[in-house]
Amino acid sequence: MPATPERPAFYALGRGRAGEALTLLHPPYTIWHLSYFVMGAAVAPKLHPDRLLWGLAAFALAVGVAAHALDELKDRPLRTSLSDRTLICLAVASLLGAVAIGVGGVLSVSLWLAPLVLAGGLLVPAYNLELAGGRFHNDVSFAVGWGAFPAFTGYFVNSETVALPGLLIAVGCLAMSVAQRRLSSPARELRRRTLAVNGTRTLRDGSTEPLSLAGLLRPLDGALAALSLAMAITACALLAARL
Repeated sequence: MPATPERPAFYALGRGRAGEALTLLHPPYTIWHLSYFVMGAAVAPKLHPDRLLWGLAAFALAVGVAAHALDELKDRPLRTSLSDRTLICLAVASLLGAVAIGVGGVLSVSLWLAPLVLAGGLLVPAYNLELAGGRFHNDVSFAVGWGAFPAFTGYFVNSETVALPGLLIAVGCLAMSVAQRRLSSPARELRRRTLAVNGTRTLRDGSTEPLSLAGLLRPLDGALAALSLAMAITACALLAARL
């Protein structure tokens, strides 16, 4: 049946500058990915609260603001009224801020953080602007860059070493990001490219149920919302256990 979702995302807050600005941050997903950094830090042999906070600030700027501003600039998935200039300024300022925090970490914590800072600074525009013909905009890049990378960075910035716990938490968060992608990709497809859904579902007892766009989206959005909450609570539990 013909239908167009009222909102471009299940967490969209509606029109108006404040609502659009908050929606631009994709709060459930941003918190989800920041949780990976916390999880990585929580399994390190020693947890440094100052490094945790600075790392969260850097990832919030890079993943929460810059990446999503560039994503909106690329093809307007959220259909905001924010100008291209505003989005570019947000992206550049946030990414520079994240890199500056990273450079501070290189100088105060370990020179071995430099490759991680460089990789993070390059991956955000490469993925979200689909540079190099979109070669970096795929499931693998997302799982590595938005899952394994923050988890491993959280571990390394606190432990200053590469060890099995850090590698395992990175792989675990990578797998969770694959699951996120498997849910969010069809949800985006339904919201952004589907004009109509037609057909019925026939049950074993012979009864039928009409298919609808809202009905197809409901389990996907529900799973994503539940998982984003689960990741945040799990990260808080691990952090509370360490502190």
